[in-house]
Order: sequence, then structure tokens, then C-alpha cells
Amino acid sequence: MTRTTALPTTASAEFFDRARAVTPGGVNSPVRAFSAVGGTPRFIRSAAGAWLTDVDGNEYVDLICSWGPMLLGHAHPEVQAAVAEAVARGTSYGTPTVPEVELAEEIVARAPIEAVRFVSSGTEATMSAIRLARGFTGRDIIVKFAGCYHGHVDSLLAQAGSGLATHAVTSTPGVPEAFVAQTLVIGYNDPEALADVFATHGDRIAAVITEAAPGNMGVVPPRPGFNRLLAETCREHGALFISDEVMTGFRASRQGQWGLDGAVEGWRPDLVTFGKVMGGGFPAAAFGGRADVMAHLSPEGPVYQAGTLSGNPIATTAGLATLRLATDEVYDHITAAGDAIKAATAEALTAAGVPHRIQATGTMFSVFFRGGEVHDFDDANDQSLPAYAAFFHAMLDAGVYLPPSAYETWFLSSAHDDRAVQHVIDALPDAARAAAAAMTTES
Repeated sequence: MTRTTALPTTASAEFFDRARAVTPGGVNSPVRAFSAVGGTPRFIRSAAGAWLTDVDGNEYVDLICSWGPMLLGHAHPEVQAAVAEAVARGTSYGTPTVPEVELAEEIVARAPIEAVRFVSSGTEATMSAIRLARGFTGRDIIVKFAGCYHGHVDSLLAQAGSGLATHAVTSTPGVPEAFVAQTLVIGYNDPEALADVFATHGDRIAAVITEAAPGNMGVVPPRPGFNRLLAETCREHGALFISDEVMTGFRASRQGQWGLDGAVEGWRPDLVTFGKVMGGGFPAAAFGGRADVMAHLSPEGPVYQAGTLSGNPIATTAGLATLRLATDEVYDHITAAGDAIKAATAEALTAAGVPHRIQATGTMFSVFFRGGEVHDFDDANDQSLPAYAAFFHAMLDAGVYLPPSAYETWFLSSAHDDRAVQHVIDALPDAARAAAAAMTTES
């Protein structure tokens, strides 16, 4: 049944106070602080399957899944067993290991790449891919899209409006203007802006980088053929196309977003970045691509990249176990569970008179509190944030943990069974009414 009163958060509040005394904002990644929705972040004590348990003993159906990695749910017994066995052999060697070779083989078999290099975070993966693209092409300019996030890489922490190409402006203190001077930002899903930027700078562009299907402004799928256009335009001008699949890789589908468009349309990116699912819940990421491009990496080539914990045997063991268990049946189950929640969400919001738009790519989806399609960052910004905050807290009080931001993706796992899905569905009507009330107050 849907709860009608807020859950107790005394212990979470106490831990948050302690955390703020020793950690900036009390968190180690900004969105965890609930700044976008207000209130006290929940400190999670444990997780199993589709459920989180906080330090106050409250249980929540988890719809963030550690921001994507937990494709199989939390504490999957086979992944846990593989990790326990690996830990018993030691946690880090500083040498080549068997699990990293096996995981590399698994990724190459699924993804549109010929070689892969492991790193420890998605940020490190995109940073390394950018360096490699510049080293391979001998060019400096990088083109990115407004609203696409590629980690906290200095040269990619840039903001600009949609439309024609704009020289990037740093979006955070601490990043000198010179660091983003070679980054151009254009509107997402905008073929004319792409043509214009190449007409002006084509012979100096090293790469175009994009989220394969953006999930950091909510889910905003590429328009049909847009990613193919990026690949073809880059090839025509001698630039590289970097597809950032840190979020979508092995999550949107068995082959990531590329399995939904590139595999169907017959094109491949030059470089791809991975993270999240491929680490099975551990800090692991990777970048890979064409063999001739990857051959420019040290020690085979002149572009330097290194990492003490890259290819860590525990992380690669967890990732390998996860991918081997990620069968077609897993993706079918997550898709069906997501379809049920999307349909119920639309029904509840419609009944409450709340304008909304639900968008998805593969198993990933999000809800925008606005009418009409969302094609770019400007569209994503044109929604009611107070309505989302009210909706979020009503769901949280009912025992459903949504992303604490209107600009994030909802994730499910193969552990989301009928009980978990029904719990979410039961919470939706009250949350929709809370959103409607917030919109009335806002107007």
C-alpha cells in the first residue's frame, strides 16, 4: 500500500550533519545532496535485489540502480561469489591479470570496437579518448553538444546555448578559459549546426563527442539517423567520432545504444567510452575503438595513458560476471518492467492533470514535467522543477527511490519483480497529485 506519512529520517539527518563537517556538501558526488529537490539525503546501509535499506531501517524500491551499473540488481549471488573468490586471491597486483583479458574479450565481442583499454572512471575514459583523438589526428578542436555530460574533464566542462557553434565558456570555477578554448558547443539533434561547425572548422576538428543517447538531461534520444550523420560527417572531414556509452553501454541494450542504431544502420564510431554496467558496481571504465587508432596508445604508440588500478582484478571480475549474466532474457525482463512503470506513470500524471513527457531508449527512461517532445537541452530546461521535487518526495515517502533531479535517468534491473513494480505503481497516484499541487502553486 502507498504510505501517507513521511518515513523517519533521524539517523540519515545525523549522518548528513556529520558528513557536512568533514566533506564538502556532505557528499562525494553533488546530486546525492538532494540540492535539486530539497530535503535530507538518505544514507543507505544495505541493498539487495531491487531494494535499498537506509540507516533508519526504511526500505525503498530502487529506481537509480547506482546510476545504472546494477543491471542485475544489488548483491546478485553469482556476482558476489565471483568477487569473493577474487578478493581471496588478493585485491591489486600492479601486473597484467586474467580477468582483464577476459573482460576485454567480452566487451570487444559485444561492442563496435577492435581493442579496449581499462581505466577507473568514466571521466578518465572520456579524458583519455579525447587525448587519443587529438594525438591520432594531429588536431586540437573538440565538438560537443549542449546538455551532454562526459565527466568532469576540464576541456568538456563547458556550457553554451543550442544553435550555431559557440566557443565554450567554462561552467565551473577552477577551469581556465584556455582549457576550453579548443572546445566548440552546438545544439543537440541539430544537423544544421553540425554542418556549420564543420564548414567553418572542419580541417581543425579532432573529434566530435556525444552521449550515444543523452541521459544527463533526462533521456533525450538521438533523432533517427543523427548518430549516423555524426559518424559520416567525421569520416568525411578526417575527424574521429567518439560515442560516449558510459551510461548506455550494455544498459540500453545488450550492445548499448549502438545496438539500437549503429548495428541497424550499418555504421561504427571510431572510439567508444564505457563505464557503469561493465564494472558490475565497482569503479571501472574503459575506452576502445578502431585498432589503428588504439595502436597510438603507449606502449605501442606515442599517446601516453596509464593508471595504477586500471584493470583491477576485483573490478574486472565483477564486470565479467555481470556481462556474462546479462542475457537477452535479462534485457527483456527490464524492458517489460519499465514498460509497466512508464504506462502507470503516464496514467497517474494524466489523471492528475500534470503535463508530462516520458522518453526512453532501450531499458532507460525518464519523465519530463512538460508537454511536448524533448529534443535538446533547451527543451529539457523547459519543465516544472517544483513539480518534479514534489513528485520525488511523495514517491520517497512511499518507499520509492527516484533520481533526486529532474535531469536524470530512471533505471531498473532484472531483480525488479512483480512486487517491486507494483509497489512503484501503487505510489504513483498520490505523487502525481503532489506534482499537480506544486504546479498550481508555481503558476
